[in-house]
Amino acid sequence: MKLCTYSHPGTGDMRPGALTSDGAMIVDFGAVFADMLSLIKGGDEAKSAAQGILDKAEVRVPLLDAKLHAPVPLPEQIRDSMLFEKHVFQARQTMIRMRHKLLAPLLLAAGAAKVPAAWYKIPIYYKSNRFSVNGTNADVIWPRYSNVMDFELEFGFFLGKRGKNIKPSEAFSHIFGFTIFNDFSARDAQGLEMQSMLGPCKGKDFDTGNCMGPFLVTLDEIGDPYSLRMQARVNGQTWCDSNSSTIHHKFEDLLARVSADETVHPGEFFGSGTVGDGCGLEHGRFLKDGDVVELEVEKIGILRNRVVRQK
Repeated sequence: MKLCTYSHPGTGDMRPGALTSDGAMIVDFGAVFADMLSLIKGGDEAKSAAQGILDKAEVRVPLLDAKLHAPVPLPEQIRDSMLFEKHVFQARQTMIRMRHKLLAPLLLAAGAAKVPAAWYKIPIYYKSNRFSVNGTNADVIWPRYSNVMDFELEFGFFLGKRGKNIKPSEAFSHIFGFTIFNDFSARDAQGLEMQSMLGPCKGKDFDTGNCMGPFLVTLDEIGDPYSLRMQARVNGQTWCDSNSSTIHHKFEDLLARVSADETVHPGEFFGSGTVGDGCGLEHGRFLKDGDVVELEVEKIGILRNRVVRQK
């Protein structure tokens, strides 16, 4: 199923639903499920009920008449990680060039951008602001304290089953579905705070900055999450055309790491981190006021957002 949270334009009544197979209509789930979290938390029984509603398709709304919100407007938790090696390496290269303009060639030749050995040992992650989730076609408000705004081409999964000390071999039985994730980044704020060996903080945490959508696609429909084409466009220009197959740490390893002696719960979101070439930092260029960012992940759709500077 391609699940969504939607409303009619001009109303604040957000309702859960699913896209029909032709992609033209949304089947409304509001009579049975209060929101998307209640469907996720309902387990296999709720998922079967949702499939039954979709098959009957009694209450339908044209997709063109609906406003899509983030599939889960208020996740139980957000954890984002760095699972793609190329992104880590290229981001480090650019940061060296930006901070040490004269010495950068010597530093890079000496291997200063090399990915730290610790990164290969464990999948690392941080917790993000679950209250700042934004949907597709929504504006991202540029924080006043930043002059360098960037996007991140990611995808990730929502957990569908509670667990603790989850083995990698058991991970997929806990995953409900996948969506696209763009955690917009105030790079100047992030760069400063990370020099203090703690963060990111205000580099990531600002209202409207965590964009998700357009759909939450169940695991059975995604199939292999490691064979998905991933693209990023800014104002229609392609900045990234990659594939999830380039991932280094797998989602199974991430979930095993996070759940080690820690209970994880249905409705929590886990991000992949940025795919290689999937942000402006790696290209040495950044967003401008009014830029429209489109992230496209195969089988999920297109997540579209415009960045807007405050007057």
